[in-house]
Amino acid sequence: MRCTIIYGLIFLFSLLVVIILWPVNDSNCSLVNLLTLKKQNSQIQATQVVVKPWQGEHHVYGIFRVPDEYKEPIFFMLTVPDNRKYCSRPFGYSQNYDDVFAEPGTHLIKHFIRSRIAVKMIFQGLYFQLNNPKNWTLTFPSSLHREIN
Repeated sequence: MRCTIIYGLIFLFSLLVVIILWPVNDSNCSLVNLLTLKKQNSQIQATQVVVKPWQGEHHVYGIFRVPDEYKEPIFFMLTVPDNRKYCSRPFGYSQNYDDVFAEPGTHLIKHFIRSRIAVKMIFQGLYFQLNNPKNWTLTFPSSLHREIN
């Protein structure tokens, strides 16, 4: 009976390690998007970062104060510590998130990363880098913005 419990716990622990370390590709980056971002871009650093993956889903994110001229970009790229990049499309903005208020002529974007990725980065010793707003950057393609308007 005791061996069965021990083997079961070892199996569950192994399964947990595999789930945490399994690579996740949740980026919508295409080659064209990446090349556009490398040519001409505007970068914005995070105003505030929340890193609490132990509280569950949607508790690892950065809040960015973005000029209103970037309200309708086609896509942007988030860069976090360890040079991880995530392309995505904007899905909303606000004037207030977590007691951070947008200044006149700006709006706020809240961008999440997966809790599983944050836990993996914490295990790699990157907690303090992940928790530093200077290490979170949103990159907008300047040339695409001009084409839209």
